[in-house]
Amino acid sequence: MRDFSLTMESRTPRIASYQADPAEVGRVLLLYSGGLDTSVMLRWIQETYEAEIVTLTVNLGQPGEDYEVVTAKARELGAIDAIVVDAREEFAEDYVLPAIRANALYGGGYPLFTALGRPLIAKLGVEHARSTACDTIAHGCTGKGNDQVRLEATVATLDPELKVIAPVREWRMGREQEVEYAREHGIPVKGGTEQPPYSIDDNLWGRSSEGGAIEDLTEPPADDVFQLVTRPEEAPDEPQLLRVGFEAGRPVSLDGEKLELVDLLERCAEVGCRHGVGIVDHIEDRIVGLKVRDLYEVPAAAIVLTAHRELEKLVSTIHQNNFKVTLESHWAYLCYAGLWHEPLREDLDAFMASANRYVTGEVGVRLYKGSVAPAARSSPYALYDRSLAGFGESGGDFSQSASPGFIELFSLQSRMAHRVRGDGKKEKQ
Repeated sequence: MRDFSLTMESRTPRIASYQADPAEVGRVLLLYSGGLDTSVMLRWIQETYEAEIVTLTVNLGQPGEDYEVVTAKARELGAIDAIVVDAREEFAEDYVLPAIRANALYGGGYPLFTALGRPLIAKLGVEHARSTACDTIAHGCTGKGNDQVRLEATVATLDPELKVIAPVREWRMGREQEVEYAREHGIPVKGGTEQPPYSIDDNLWGRSSEGGAIEDLTEPPADDVFQLVTRPEEAPDEPQLLRVGFEAGRPVSLDGEKLELVDLLERCAEVGCRHGVGIVDHIEDRIVGLKVRDLYEVPAAAIVLTAHRELEKLVSTIHQNNFKVTLESHWAYLCYAGLWHEPLREDLDAFMASANRYVTGEVGVRLYKGSVAPAARSSPYALYDRSLAGFGESGGDFSQSASPGFIELFSLQSRMAHRVRGDGKKEKQ
């Protein structure tokens, strides 16, 4: 049997204060998905650190998960306890809702579903590590991704006494070596030993696929990437108008039916999937310096964010709309970068909540073969007045005769600059 454990000499030196000292690890809370990486990790930590393991699995709305199977597997592999937390409501209320109010997209395309989930998973990890007398938290992130930043920064912020183990950064096993380790230690390998084509992550706000053939930027994504959203060309031939209702920036209804937030997001995802909505092919700048390609399937986000942005346009002033965009991008960056507990993010949340006070009303979006477009709008706080905006009307609060004076003053500096700088150019010729 091959020895995959690490000797003291072969370990990566501790660089950060929160990294675990092997001699001080007694009981570990493992953030556990039940997949190959974390299952191998469960056994590897027991052998390498001679530690007891408690597993924590968090339900954020991942489709198709059987949590009884996951916990049974953890116990079979030696976990002294296997905990499952249904955090869908907390995820929707405390993480997704602020992102909706902030119209949060990183890099113009990624609605941050994984980035939003990681600080919640880490927070729950800290809470359950304390309640189960664990001194260390372990996760399955690689050294090339953003999730290690999000999880470890959150743990170190919420409980500086807790230590962290990241086995994938330590063991230097590739997929083949992990499968070999699993065989030798009697660990079931889901789907046999064949390497899955992509790395998948999902929750109720979206799904990502990366790795494998996706890394070839010269090729369009293969059809087998999309396991959530219907391919647009195979979507229904008839469009659907979906009405999304909001109260103070919070989605509250679909087609007039009041829904709790989790139900509403799941219903949006279902409708969006059917119409091929929310496919994003994205080049992304990771925090660790890499530029990568990710494919996202985000039907709920595509629908809700489109409707929310459109309603803001209707009820907010030009100055509010122009200014808010600059803060939205910074909110998205802080979330993406794992700085959920940065005070500035909380400051921005306060602004977003204030800016959404009058974002109440309904937006109808047209879903058709991969597209989602605003088609109807209404709000008691709309700053739109048909009698003022219509070309067939005149007078009232808008005086057309005042326009020449406005134009002269509004363009004054621009006209002066053109004249002055134009004269300067002539002198140089």
